[in-house]
Amino acid sequence: MSDCFQVTTTLPSEAAAQQVAAKLVEERLAACGQVLGPVSSTYRWKGSIERAAEWYCNLKTTKTRLPALTKRIQELHPYELPEIVAIPIQHGDAAYLEWIEAEVELPAGSR
Repeated sequence: MSDCFQVTTTLPSEAAAQQVAAKLVEERLAACGQVLGPVSSTYRWKGSIERAAEWYCNLKTTKTRLPALTKRIQELHPYELPEIVAIPIQHGDAAYLEWIEAEVELPAGSR
């Protein structure tokens, strides 16, 4: 098992999803961000059934960076209660997992 995670969140527009993905990669909280959509979501919110078109933002990070990534998604997200789901990557190409770890590592002197 690796120390890498796949983290997903949904956003109300492609532009918002692209902006969040870019910011998280720029800040080295995620090695990459993939935006998919639109997806059709149906959910219960404050007692009502809601439907919305949303865009998935799929991010890759490490266990060490996961708390900071989660906090930053909450700060950047327009929803009152954003979806933030983190799933450990149990198996993957070793070189790819090493790349994730290298991309989210903070440069020396910035810790």
